[in-house]
Amino acid sequence: MSAPENPPHLAVVRGEPTAEEVAVLTAVLSARAAAARRAAEEPEPERPSGWRDRSRELRAPLRPGPGTWRMSTR
Repeated sequence: MSAPENPPHLAVVRGEPTAEEVAVLTAVLSARAAAARRAAEEPEPERPSGWRDRSRELRAPLRPGPGTWRMSTR
């Protein structure tokens, strides 16, 4: 007996799933594979250069406590 030319992609190892359960599993796996392909094709967002990055201009949040009103002007 020779191996089949096109082996199945899914094999039921235990139990007897219904046709609907196999269809749902196939749909979920197909959706995940498509999402992974889309994620691999999308380029990474470009990081702004050091000259254009304005995050350095943001100050740290103020901490409540005695005398912090003096620090609010710094």
